[in-house]
Amino acid sequence: MTAVTTAGLDQLGDLTGDAAVLPVDIARTLARQARAEAASADIHDHHAMLGAAVTLDMRLASLLAALDAEEVVR
Repeated sequence: MTAVTTAGLDQLGDLTGDAAVLPVDIARTLARQARAEAASADIHDHHAMLGAAVTLDMRLASLLAALDAEEVVR
């Protein structure tokens, strides 16, 4: 029997580690693009909604990391 472990899963949503942080203007542009794409997703398509939610979450996390990094620099 293989043991299932969740070690490391808590770090999946953490962009404060070694991940590269985008400049704010690029993160903002990507977030706006993701929002536009999500707006056109078919609300009756489960996969489209899931994909839109994941993309928006990732872009929001990236934008917040960029804003936090900019705040540290000031």
